[in-house]
Amino acid sequence: MAPCLNVLYSLLTLYNLCYNSIVKRLVKTLIILAIVVGIGLWGYFAVRNRDININKWFVGNYQKGVDVSSYQENVDFKKLKEQHIDFAYIKATEGNSHVDKSFNEKWAAAKEAGVLAGAYHYFVYNNSGASQAENFVKTIGDLDGSLIPAVDMELTPEEVQNPPEKDAVVRGLKAFLAVVEEKYGVKPLIYAQKDYFDKYLADDFASYPRWIRNVFYPVFIDVGEEWTVWQYCDRGMLEGYSGEKYIDLNAVNSKTGLDSLKVQ
Repeated sequence: MAPCLNVLYSLLTLYNLCYNSIVKRLVKTLIILAIVVGIGLWGYFAVRNRDININKWFVGNYQKGVDVSSYQENVDFKKLKEQHIDFAYIKATEGNSHVDKSFNEKWAAAKEAGVLAGAYHYFVYNNSGASQAENFVKTIGDLDGSLIPAVDMELTPEEVQNPPEKDAVVRGLKAFLAVVEEKYGVKPLIYAQKDYFDKYLADDFASYPRWIRNVFYPVFIDVGEEWTVWQYCDRGMLEGYSGEKYIDLNAVNSKTGLDSLKVQ
């Protein structure tokens, strides 16, 4: 009887050792999994809330620039140039009558500092496309040696809830572009997010250079190399301006290059 008890005791001991080992491995695995999931969730919300910007790891040696408006006051373009800013898009107009109050000052200052400058127009859907273009070209004048003009196509929070009809957007933008192209002999840069391009622009404006906004992750994930300028950060912080705390940061596709965006 004693040998049987000894065998049973040995088996129970072995079982306990194996069970404890399995439990330990399981607990260890669960702890590691919880840590990985926790880090992943933290990273997701940090990127979504733009507490961190992963795009800066992917812009590499791209030529970099800013886009500014009256929200950035007293811009010192020489100081920006010292921080490796090669170009700037400056808001000129909005709708069929508004002119950005700081455009002329910024336009002259950028040129004086040797920073390549381009002008952009903020498109308003309930204004005539042609009249908006007339406001734009009247304000910016001659563009020889400057960057090609740009038009900002986006939706306000109210317009997201009640978006404009695609046909109306296409008609208005075509009218705007026709006037600008006639004046300068170049296709303007169209700024938008990818989902906006897909919804409104893909069918009629695929041949236009694209200024894609994606401040959350690298632009090539969405569009491959089908982009000219990438707004990769909307919470940049540089020295050389006052007013708004943040400044938008952009990069030019190295396959395009900044020189190819100059108006000749």
